[in-house]
Amino acid sequence: MGRKISGRKLARSSGYQRAMHRNLVTDLLNYEKITTTEARAKQVRGLAEKMVTLGKEGSLHSRRQALTFIFSKKVTDKVFDELATRYAERPGGYTRITKLGPRQGDGAAMVQLELVE
Repeated sequence: MGRKISGRKLARSSGYQRAMHRNLVTDLLNYEKITTTEARAKQVRGLAEKMVTLGKEGSLHSRRQALTFIFSKKVTDKVFDELATRYAERPGGYTRITKLGPRQGDGAAMVQLELVE
């Protein structure tokens, strides 16, 4: 009997999905704004917010948890130093999705995923 699994598969293997999510989260936290498809942005939004929440906790354990997911140590330092202080008073909702329209080549719905101020 099949079981319902949360999240979108995006026609990729689980290893590919995990690597793609880690890349997108790392880029979003580094550049604070990325352009991607709507399905990918909706999938990555929760993961990025979890990394910012870990940064707000600020403990050694949360830093090590973030380092296992974010590829770059420089980006992890940015999360714990800059982003944690920026969102210290905010209880959640650190990202915003803005629709851009269809992609020229295949018509996929494109969005801009960014960190709010």
